[in-house]
Amino acid sequence: MEEEIRFEEIPAGAVLADIRDKYSFSFGNVEGSVNVPEEDLDKWASELPAGTDIVLICRSGVISKDAALRLRSKGISASSLCGGYVSWLADSLSSRDTLSEEVLRSLRKTYAYDIMSKTKQAIKEYDMLRPGDRVGICISGGKDSMLLALVFKELHLHGNIPFEPVYMVMDPGYSRETRQQIEENLRILDIPAVIFNTNIFTAVENEKSPCTLCAKLRRGALYDHAKQLGCNKIALGHHFDDVIETTLMGMLFGGQMQCMMPRLKAAHFEDMELIRPMYLVREADIIRFKNYHKLHFIQCACHFTDTCSSCDEHSGSKRKYIKELIAELKKENPQIEMNIYRSSCKVNLATLISYKDLDGKIRSVLDT
Repeated sequence: MEEEIRFEEIPAGAVLADIRDKYSFSFGNVEGSVNVPEEDLDKWASELPAGTDIVLICRSGVISKDAALRLRSKGISASSLCGGYVSWLADSLSSRDTLSEEVLRSLRKTYAYDIMSKTKQAIKEYDMLRPGDRVGICISGGKDSMLLALVFKELHLHGNIPFEPVYMVMDPGYSRETRQQIEENLRILDIPAVIFNTNIFTAVENEKSPCTLCAKLRRGALYDHAKQLGCNKIALGHHFDDVIETTLMGMLFGGQMQCMMPRLKAAHFEDMELIRPMYLVREADIIRFKNYHKLHFIQCACHFTDTCSSCDEHSGSKRKYIKELIAELKKENPQIEMNIYRSSCKVNLATLISYKDLDGKIRSVLDT
């Protein structure tokens, strides 16, 4: 086999090895592939029968190409899937029929409680949506934001609050394959989104750790574009697991107690609000929904995913660590996730040493 190979060129009997971490693999993978994290690859490959053809898969074909060259230098027949998982996914999506009606029907029936009911509960409990609102639904292309768009489509059609959704996709400098993948999913799910371009990836590419600045610029661009479209709110697809993971991350890595708010006034955009309607929806239910319909979404479309070794969101992820920590704690206490959430809802100021008030000033409880 060649160093790089296209999917249609893969010989019969070849083993497809996805060398991404198991978390990335679980969000979508090439049919018939097995997950072999890169750190285990050499040992795994050496134990296969001699002469076995191996096709390595990573996100976009960069890391897998280097890994294939390493195995080939040891006499192992290995190739890299050209373009990686993203390229395979774009090709498979381009031939798929529209699923809009089937998906919306499942939100009304199969996932009426786990997704729709919990979304409605959060909207009501935190007063997220009011009659006359024009809401910018922010779609990144991942499973959470795509589901958010579908949920709002259903709420607009059959909800009891009259509002106007505006579906927005910001392209911060995606690769051609990623852009195509997002466009195909919008077509399949019949989401009438407006795609607007920015140069954010280019603007942060010389930063040592670009993630924080990138997130700030992306949020600002979303607010700005939504305001231009006449929106008074933007909606993001964060879910319950994001909420509790952020709470723990702040404590363990940031030295602060803060949570991801369900509703937030924009600091620099007058009369604009950010809402998180899927605040009470569990990530496991989102994944079940995705798998039920055999949907494939991008996990991370960051321009630096395959090259940025310092990026906490990608390699050695703090969030991944927190997910694993919560899963381990859950074995001893099945209520651990709900307890973390409730801890931010029942804060007892009298037992804290100090806190930051709404004006940003530090107040000592000991003084009172």
